[in-house]
Amino acid sequence: MLNHSPPLLVGSIASVLMVLNALFWVPILLLFSLLKLLLPFAPVQKALAPVLLWIAEAWISCNSGWMALTQRTQWDVRGIEDLDPASWYMVNSNHQSWVDILVLQHLLNHKIPLLKFFLKQQLIWVPVMGLAWWALDFPFMRRHNEAYLKKHPEMRGKDQETTRRACAKFALVPTSVMNFLEGTRFTPAKHARQQSPYRHLLKPKAGGMALALNAMGDKFRAILDITIVYPEGTPTFWHFLQGRMRRVVVRARVLPIPAHLINADYGGDAEVRLQYQAWVQQLWRDKDAMIGDILRRDA
Repeated sequence: MLNHSPPLLVGSIASVLMVLNALFWVPILLLFSLLKLLLPFAPVQKALAPVLLWIAEAWISCNSGWMALTQRTQWDVRGIEDLDPASWYMVNSNHQSWVDILVLQHLLNHKIPLLKFFLKQQLIWVPVMGLAWWALDFPFMRRHNEAYLKKHPEMRGKDQETTRRACAKFALVPTSVMNFLEGTRFTPAKHARQQSPYRHLLKPKAGGMALALNAMGDKFRAILDITIVYPEGTPTFWHFLQGRMRRVVVRARVLPIPAHLINADYGGDAEVRLQYQAWVQQLWRDKDAMIGDILRRDA
């Protein structure tokens, strides 16, 4: 076992294993994706979809393998015992670090369908990973501020259209749509700048979840609400690779989707927006209280 070696050595070995794992699986993934692109026939698409998902899940399983080899993490996890890998889930989590993504993939692999993230357009240029995300039909979003949209009104609504197209694909096979309601990683500086009313969270943004529920709300079995807490402090990705993430607490809750919000028009109905925001704010108050309880018990 490597997890008792010096942190620099552990981090170096973990980095190499992570890169080699990606370099092994991504070319295989791209080969089958190329077939999918060149043969746009329904029977071929239907046959290739589970193959691509199997490749992605095998990749994640191998990530879990090198994590077990190099890490000494104590996992305190509750609430993921009775999930269904053949159902659709809207997955929501607080967001503090890139480590969150590996935590979620490690814990939820084979328990629910493959997590699909909405990604910033710039991330398609990330070496190796950008191609993998494209091959797996992760939607890439262009984010524009209000000043840009005033100069280019034709761009208004493009993200909504991207979301709808992605969700049309997601509706064909069981999928888990991943949504970080905060929209960005938590930092004390962002928390102060927002004047967030929550002690441990940034303000939630309901728009992305509302768009997905509007496009395919009748497909989702439930909201899978995940709370991630690092009692010893939020790890950077490099600290994680070095094996310095000694403890992580994860709590999952399967919550019903309010029936009156499924397929509701968030963008065009002010009353619907108020109802969404009230629902999300209550969800966030509960999550904030849960994080506080966990940290007090671990103090």
